[in-house]
Amino acid sequence: MTTAVAVHESWVESFKRVASRGPNWLQALRGRAFERFCALGFPTTKMEEWRFTNVAPIANGVFTLAGAGKPALEVRPNQLVFVDGRYCPELSSVPKGVTFACLAEKPELAEKTLGCHADFQDQAFVALNTALFEDGAFLCIPRGVVLEHPIYLHYISSGEGTVSHPRALIVAEAESQAAIVESFSGTGFYYSNPVTEIIAGANAVLEHYTIQQDSDAAFRTATMQIHQERTSNVTDHNISLGGKLTRNDVNFVLDGEGAEAHMYGLYVVTGSSHVDNHTSLDNRKPHCPSREIYKGILDGKASAVFNGGIIVRQDAQKTDAKQSNKNLLLSEGATINTKPQLQIWADDVKCTHGATIGQMDPESVFYMRSRGIGEREARNLLTFAFSNDLLMKMKIPAVREALEQAVQARLRK
Repeated sequence: MTTAVAVHESWVESFKRVASRGPNWLQALRGRAFERFCALGFPTTKMEEWRFTNVAPIANGVFTLAGAGKPALEVRPNQLVFVDGRYCPELSSVPKGVTFACLAEKPELAEKTLGCHADFQDQAFVALNTALFEDGAFLCIPRGVVLEHPIYLHYISSGEGTVSHPRALIVAEAESQAAIVESFSGTGFYYSNPVTEIIAGANAVLEHYTIQQDSDAAFRTATMQIHQERTSNVTDHNISLGGKLTRNDVNFVLDGEGAEAHMYGLYVVTGSSHVDNHTSLDNRKPHCPSREIYKGILDGKASAVFNGGIIVRQDAQKTDAKQSNKNLLLSEGATINTKPQLQIWADDVKCTHGATIGQMDPESVFYMRSRGIGEREARNLLTFAFSNDLLMKMKIPAVREALEQAVQARLRK
């Protein structure tokens, strides 16, 4: 395996700061993860999975762990706030009916499950997070509990060359139902490397949102690992609306018969920004349906990557999987590399995939202009319509309406 550069001394110093924190099992986990990170090094464009995404600015950068900042935020119900990866209880309101703990204070609650599914053996950035995370969220929806209101996890980066490694472990026990919104934002120049692990028990129903609105100067490498048990149903909405360089790895494992997954993604990339979405859907048991739709809107000299893989193992008969990636290029300088993939070892399945890349339809623009709508407004309306079917799949009205406004604002830049 070819790596970019040797691990910079600053990463070693960061590890020394956190290596002895927590109980023995956590210290041992950190040590194994950092050892593996040093062995892997940072990925390079010589690796197929990173062919179109150059992380040299992260590998060669010198980032510092931030101090304890407290931004001016309104305390809202069911909102858990993390600043530079650390929990802020004074800005948070712990939801009722669930088990919540910040990992810095009560790591013992996560001992049996933390790191069990987000494997760091071959993933350098997962290893880096596992070694260096300072705090995080442990959230458990107990068996049979149905939450009436969503839970919001809000991660804020303070900027000024800082780095944070937000960590979340979400366990939806059997027969539970919940909606969870993870949002990421910040100001200035910073690097964020979040990892979220989700475990959906038998018959659990979970709707999850990742809303990325990082600053246009920020770097982000994010991993979400979802493990589903029998007849669970998980829907994930992944929205990217910011960042200089963004890499999103979204991995589903359907490890119970009848588990159902829905993966929806929207990325709006402008200027010279770059977004790379890698998704994986691993079907291990029979009778598991899944639907994946990712859409991209690119303008200026922006670039994007979509690499989506569906794996159907030999025992996963009766799999029904559909995957689609559609992209709209608004300028001559925008580029997209898309690669939907199927790996099938079962013989009784229904699997389809496809990708499209197109530009604005001039006839549609002309039609709208002929009815008194200005050219810029016509283009914005048609572009928003391209993304609106994904936004309409969101079941939380407040989230959907806020994102509609955010997408429209992004398109007006």
